[in-house]
Amino acid sequence: MTTSYMDTDDLTESTAIREDRLWHDNGWMARVIKNEDDDGWAVAMFKDGEAEPALVGPWTMGRDKKNPKPLDQTAFNTLIKTASEVLQRHAQQAHAALHKQLTVFVNDQQWDIKLDITPDEDAPFATLSAINDEGSLVAQVRVRPDFKLTSATASAWIQNDFPAPETRED
Repeated sequence: MTTSYMDTDDLTESTAIREDRLWHDNGWMARVIKNEDDDGWAVAMFKDGEAEPALVGPWTMGRDKKNPKPLDQTAFNTLIKTASEVLQRHAQQAHAALHKQLTVFVNDQQWDIKLDITPDEDAPFATLSAINDEGSLVAQVRVRPDFKLTSATASAWIQNDFPAPETRED
């Protein structure tokens, strides 16, 4: 689905618009757009200040089966809820990709092992941490950002007294 989107920079949170194909309120804008891939319509949801839509989905045809159904308050509220949930899931996935944690049992003790990735354009890295069953940080080393945290690598790291993993040059 290709389309051009309205520049949302001109809208402020206090700018309320309620038109058949454009609603703006509460920091969100819904815009009904022609689906250029077929004869239907779509709706794009933008969070104020964002250039790309948080959500694009199909939109219902009106009674004439030619034009889109007009936006209304109920639909707008539902679209805000859905777009907010999409953004929340994206944030959770991004966080999960950068912060991994697992629990292993080694030497009759429970260990929480954490891998925190620091994305840096020039020199990304990660920090590997071991926390014992009393909640104390026992070891922390810097590792490559592509370090594979598994139960096997975590257990081996603990059993070998927490050495800094060997790094390879690219």
